[in-house]
Amino acid sequence: MLLSYPVHRRLSPPRRALAALAATVLAAGALTGCSGEDGPERTVDAFLKGWRSGDLQAVGFIDPTGAKVPAAEVTKELRSLAGELVDSPPQLKRTGEVKVEGDIATARVRLTWPLPGATTWTYENPVRLRHGSDDQWQVIWEPTVVHEKLESGDRLALRREAAPRAGVLDGAGAPLVAPRPVVRVQVNPAGVKDAKALARQLDAAFKAVRPALTPPVDVSDLPERLSEADRGALVEVVTLRDEAYRQIKPRIYDLPGTQFQSDKLFLAPTREFARALLGSVDPAQADDLKAHPDKYARGDLVGHGGLQGRYDDRLRGTPGVTVITERPAPDGTTAPSGVEAFRSEPRAGQPLKTTLDVATQNAADAALRGQARRSALVAVRISDGAVLAAANGPGAAGENLAFTAQVPPGSTFKMVSALGLLDRGAVTPEATVPCPKTFEVDGRSFKNSDNFELGDVPFTTDFAKSCNTAFTSLAPKLGPDGLAQAGRTLGLEAPWDLGTDVFTGKVSANGSATEQAAAAIGQGTTVVSPLAMAGATAAVARGHWEQPRLLLDPAPAKPAPAGAALKPESVTALKTMMRAVVTGGTASALADVPGEPVYGKTGTAEYDNNPAHTHAWFVGWQGDVAFAVFVEQGGSSTTSAVPIAERFLRGLTAR
Repeated sequence: MLLSYPVHRRLSPPRRALAALAATVLAAGALTGCSGEDGPERTVDAFLKGWRSGDLQAVGFIDPTGAKVPAAEVTKELRSLAGELVDSPPQLKRTGEVKVEGDIATARVRLTWPLPGATTWTYENPVRLRHGSDDQWQVIWEPTVVHEKLESGDRLALRREAAPRAGVLDGAGAPLVAPRPVVRVQVNPAGVKDAKALARQLDAAFKAVRPALTPPVDVSDLPERLSEADRGALVEVVTLRDEAYRQIKPRIYDLPGTQFQSDKLFLAPTREFARALLGSVDPAQADDLKAHPDKYARGDLVGHGGLQGRYDDRLRGTPGVTVITERPAPDGTTAPSGVEAFRSEPRAGQPLKTTLDVATQNAADAALRGQARRSALVAVRISDGAVLAAANGPGAAGENLAFTAQVPPGSTFKMVSALGLLDRGAVTPEATVPCPKTFEVDGRSFKNSDNFELGDVPFTTDFAKSCNTAFTSLAPKLGPDGLAQAGRTLGLEAPWDLGTDVFTGKVSANGSATEQAAAAIGQGTTVVSPLAMAGATAAVARGHWEQPRLLLDPAPAKPAPAGAALKPESVTALKTMMRAVVTGGTASALADVPGEPVYGKTGTAEYDNNPAHTHAWFVGWQGDVAFAVFVEQGGSSTTSAVPIAERFLRGLTAR
């Protein structure tokens, strides 16, 4: 168009502007290239697609001298250069316009590599192309296409630096779980002549540790392991806390072939200290590495179970990752070239602050120590709902029964039944409520423990002596769902947000007359956890229900709202009755416990169709501490749960 104007004709200002604009557009086209089907963009995009897929047959390649390079060779070299990142190919994206100067085009490509620990490595790199005589654009292949610091024969390699693991803290902010000294007991097979004798001596020594090691150390297969071990290899026997090792050091230190390696592991103050709640920290296991190869590496510390497992990502932090280049060494291996392509510093984990109290937890653990049956003791501070202790037995039990058991509460639930009856005005502590030996409901006979009877006595006496027949006779006064309503005022069945798993109970409602009678004494379909009952007991002591608290940081997002105030006259009456349980009832063994008055309720709960099969319970409080004790298949509460409660309370006063 511009050439059609006569040369001698003077252009008007608008036409001069159009001419200048056209010239600028033509010049720009010379720099950015054609964006049509045959432009360099199309070739670059095909290259990036083929790089990701591993199929580069649609792309032509030349080296910097102009010699053709087979696509298969480029594919092979891309994999070689990627090195340890080969199984995690980068995301690739062309950025900006392709710049063209003569027959050379330059594109900018953004590479984003996924690295271990959820780290990403992003950078931009140029890709050059040449316009060939066949009117096609070809990629100029060279190692710098992958990264500017790569040379032929190089490969990318990873170096990983674990982040400092954060601790689990108690209510005062002090670490509960911290690096503590341990000793690894090992055996060198070359130094052992009589493997069976060695196993017997080690077994006897391990059994002498107090408190007893749980689970026991099994060395029955040690002779076989020694015979199968590689020459010069050490056979691991067990890792002991330093205090346990020192107990038996004189017995095992000089045994043939034994060797001992000092180390530190993240451990709680004692072996059983809130073990089921806290979980453990161990070197990454095969299952960890297989399930999360992008997260864990051999030698990493990993949380297993409990809070350590649930909050592992928070506690372990983010490992540091360095990408280096390696080059072939004379012996055929690869060696670092000294070039660092990328580095991310490790970011330390964040601590987990709990409400646990060391002295209370130690008292709870000591109370359960030596308990042969599965058991639990959980303690809650009445004034603010803080969970002070969560102990599980026997020993360092793996299941947190204190929070998650779903078992009938037995006669401890008479606390709930009594509250419901008092709220409805159906009974008073002084009212006479007969306690016969048996009471029949729709053909089913209910009886008292050991078939006792009290005759016509005040309701307080029925409660203190745990008379089943009195409560089954009063059950109709609660109505079809009165028991469930009373339970809900004490937090049962509520959706708690504790920051870990918890069962808040399920209370019988709208059952038959027989079911209502059974539910009034904590049987039937009602099931609870020890923590749910401790929370309910704290509510009675406090005068209203508040959700127990375990985690302070990170605080749960949706804790249950506090309950309405309980009727003062009902609470006063119930407290009087729960005190009578200790002063003259089924928990009289606690009457002389030092300190403030103890309140409580015993419970024996049948869990199948055999009346002889019973769990044992005790719930109560002293001062600002409410608690629940549960013993699976514990029989009579007075011979199992109450003695545990006494040891716990005496342990608290002795601190």
